[in-house]
Amino acid sequence: MTTAPWRDPALPASARVDDLLSRMTLQEKTAQLYGVWVGAATDGDGVAPLQREMTAEYDWDELITHGLGQLTRSFGTAPVDPVLGAQALARAQRRIADAGRFGIPAVAHEECLAGFTTWRATAYPVPLAWGASFDAPLVEEMARRIGEDLRSVGVHQGLAPVLDVVRDPRWGRVEETIGEDPYLTGTIGAAYVRGLESAGVIATLKHFAGYASSVGARNLAPVRAGVREFADVTLPPFEMALREGGARSVMAAYTETDGVPASADPGLLTELLRDQWGFTGTVVADYFGIGFLQSLHRVAGTDAEAAHAALRAGIDVELPSLKCYGTPLLDAVRAGEIPEELVDLAARRVLLQKCELGLLDEGWDPEPAERIDLDSTANRALARRLAEESVVLLDNPDGLLPLAPDTRIAVVGPRAADALAMLGCYSFPSHVLTHHPDVPMGIDIPSVLEALRTELPDAKVTFAEGCGVSDPDPAGFEEAVARASEADVCLAVLGDRAGLFGRGTSGEGCDVSDLRLPGVQGGLLDALVATGVPVVLVLLTGRPYALGRWHGRLGAVVQAFFPGEEGGPAVAGVLSGRVNPSGRLPVSVPRAPGGQPWTYLQPPLGLAGEVSNLDPTPLYAFGHGRSYTRFAWESDAADTEIGTDGSYEMSVTVRNTGDRAGAEVVQLYLHDPVASVTRPDVRLIGYQRLELDPGEARQVTFRFHADLSAFTDRSHERVVEPGLLELRLGTSSAEIRHTARLTLTGPPRTLGPDRRLVCETVVS
Repeated sequence: MTTAPWRDPALPASARVDDLLSRMTLQEKTAQLYGVWVGAATDGDGVAPLQREMTAEYDWDELITHGLGQLTRSFGTAPVDPVLGAQALARAQRRIADAGRFGIPAVAHEECLAGFTTWRATAYPVPLAWGASFDAPLVEEMARRIGEDLRSVGVHQGLAPVLDVVRDPRWGRVEETIGEDPYLTGTIGAAYVRGLESAGVIATLKHFAGYASSVGARNLAPVRAGVREFADVTLPPFEMALREGGARSVMAAYTETDGVPASADPGLLTELLRDQWGFTGTVVADYFGIGFLQSLHRVAGTDAEAAHAALRAGIDVELPSLKCYGTPLLDAVRAGEIPEELVDLAARRVLLQKCELGLLDEGWDPEPAERIDLDSTANRALARRLAEESVVLLDNPDGLLPLAPDTRIAVVGPRAADALAMLGCYSFPSHVLTHHPDVPMGIDIPSVLEALRTELPDAKVTFAEGCGVSDPDPAGFEEAVARASEADVCLAVLGDRAGLFGRGTSGEGCDVSDLRLPGVQGGLLDALVATGVPVVLVLLTGRPYALGRWHGRLGAVVQAFFPGEEGGPAVAGVLSGRVNPSGRLPVSVPRAPGGQPWTYLQPPLGLAGEVSNLDPTPLYAFGHGRSYTRFAWESDAADTEIGTDGSYEMSVTVRNTGDRAGAEVVQLYLHDPVASVTRPDVRLIGYQRLELDPGEARQVTFRFHADLSAFTDRSHERVVEPGLLELRLGTSSAEIRHTARLTLTGPPRTLGPDRRLVCETVVS
């Protein structure tokens, strides 16, 4: 075999894989189409719903004699020392290679949503915080570091980023998303992909597609999005991450849209993804998703029928472990019930990817390093910077913040002294370590209380928890009120506890019926405000919560979306003034708990009006955020005409007129007054973050192309229509500073997959 053409790195990958496939038996080809999850539990508190039913029994030694497609979460299943884990993975890979005829190892994959999800690895801010930073280059740098850490232990594929666009913030997985806008999600997501792929790790886009549009904001519920909503809101981030980022894998969503499960939809996974968009990588199943075609969706009667439906749709790899793509698929192909050509097509894509990774070459087996640091000083510095950029100052009407260095501070609330308050549900300590209470955290995570005492050593800081995160008991209110009454200012540190499947207030399977603060935290905040002591509300959450009840009654409001291991010092830095807040909202903050279970991307009929007593106007709009300095804007925006294939440059000069350095986020929105179908009143089409010293000015030029005004029309074509447009420069979707009116002239244009996706910006 060592002299066979498929081993020759000088040959094209396609020729090598064709030669290899010609030598493989049917069973060896099907073995490349599934993963195995060694050590996964089938009972106990840590098991996902339906995991027991979806996990087939197998003989490991017998299984690997035919080869193996993937190894599932060698590091992310239980606490493992990085060096010992890398050594164990290398041994497993050698065992797999030695057992099969061809000596091909498996692709090892791991979760990496907010950093490498393993013990002692850096816990970065969650994706919602990436969105709040409006800093794509910084997210790209973070992803590159995550990728380098993954490769250092032998991992080839990362299951991130999540590109679902928030449609209802009651959904539990909002924390995993980048926000409620497809342009922000797509540009930040593409940056993450570029970073991960630059380290040689396969980025996996998820969840394709529609997962966040589930009915009633319930996890894994049906999706009833219209064709145009799907095309113009759901799909663009995936298209951006493929074209602008270069992602090599896509994960099929659990959900069904208009009765068709994504995992059994060839129109989505083959006709759109491959034929129209030109994607050549692998499509993997979400965990147990192929089996769900039988058990949950009921579009298959047997495991073999589920395998047939998924293969025909375009899913190449069954994850996390074999079930449908194992013996049921093998028997059905042998019986002539499933064409072997489908197996060949999927196996070819898998092997092409292994060829790209060097896994078909001689000498693929590098020895792991003797020392591996997954939470390096450089990692922590990057985690701190991203956390600092993501903190949003929602309100500071009387300048209560920054805090005086020698003030008396009462810190109150269930999130103030808990390190886990910084982490989302896919950070290892929240995701896995809660099931191993005797294992230390593995990384240092200062709480807000600890960090504040370090940040303001001359302040007199007292603490009372007040209540639990979701506990209905208000017994702690009395002590909390007493501490607040003795202070000059009270910090109410409230928010979420991340968890899985109902074990938290935010996270996968932790959906909510409305947007009230969890438990009795709202009552605690009422009691603190009633003391008359100025209250600064600090929120550590995975979603926005309705704050209208306290609007005008709080001294300041600070929002952080699970800011990671360095989130405590980042929040404390904002409170002290060491950090000038620069985060901007990636999701709107509602006024009433049930008044806005939707996003800012509404047509006129979805806005406030006299026909309903419910006002969906957010309390704080998408893109909103305050600073401790001031910025003045000047623009050359002018009304003009361009063709429907033309372009226009719009510039704005931003000057820091305050007395301290700060960052402004310039946002460009599109308003389409009249179109052939209803359009969002405004939508983001460009942005630029500017770091400015006191007195410094910089100019941003947005190079708008008419393609960016395109939408899906009544015939389901993506078109640019002639007519009037408005380009609006603003500090948020609701705070517009300058407007240019463009008249598009010429014939309507129908766009293909080569359309322009991104508004180029130039800073001078």
